[in-house]
Amino acid sequence: MMRKSIMYTLLTLAAIVMFFPIFYAISVSFMSTSDIAERRVLPSAVTLENYRNVMTSVPILHYLRNSFVVASITTLGMLVVSALAAFIFAFVPFRGRQAVFLLFISTLLIPWEATMIPNFFTIQSLGWMNNYLAMTVPFFALAFGTFLLRQHFKTVPLELYEAAQVEGLSKFQFFYKVVVPYAKTSFVTLGIYGFLTTWNMYLWPLLVTTNDSVRTVQIGLRRLQADEVATNWGLVMAGAVLVILPTLLLLAVGQKQLQKGLTKGAIK
Repeated sequence: MMRKSIMYTLLTLAAIVMFFPIFYAISVSFMSTSDIAERRVLPSAVTLENYRNVMTSVPILHYLRNSFVVASITTLGMLVVSALAAFIFAFVPFRGRQAVFLLFISTLLIPWEATMIPNFFTIQSLGWMNNYLAMTVPFFALAFGTFLLRQHFKTVPLELYEAAQVEGLSKFQFFYKVVVPYAKTSFVTLGIYGFLTTWNMYLWPLLVTTNDSVRTVQIGLRRLQADEVATNWGLVMAGAVLVILPTLLLLAVGQKQLQKGLTKGAIK
């Protein structure tokens, strides 16, 4: 009993420490300039002035729409490419399959920064600058996603695959009629992971875009801070709250599926 009480106390303290920056950002977004100068933790009077100023300072809604489009397309492409690759590695036998799979997975060890410059020149030569293609296509092939789905696909009984062949189902029919519904949890997990990763991306969209037409909200948030001569933290925090709100909602809705899918991928 004592041990459990200590554990819950430590967990509560850890939760408070981890959540406090988010709580303080939300609190500052509702403060007046004088409250921020006095370094209050809670606003003396709640005001929406910072949110109104965000809407007029930068095209934040336009940035949010771009982020949603980019994150959705990337997530969809990532799911399709990863699922097809995982199915081949799990069900289609060919010589050297295991070696190819290990080589593919070993790309996880290559940091993204090492491939950034070659990818940039490729995008530039294709004429995809200032285009959604530049911000989505390079992220369709994801080694982690292929690994996660393959681990789940491997749990499908081989007898079921053989029975499907006897019934006359093609490999692709077996894929979308049996395998995809069976691995629904892993698809949801990978989808949430891909959406959140793409939503929070900053450096790559900054490299491949030069105007606001397709730029994402992370760049807009940085611009919000840069445009202020004496940084108005209430304004910046209001923008930050608007940016993290969709991701917090997505995490709240898909937390159980995300945890369940990652656990399955780690165990099986």
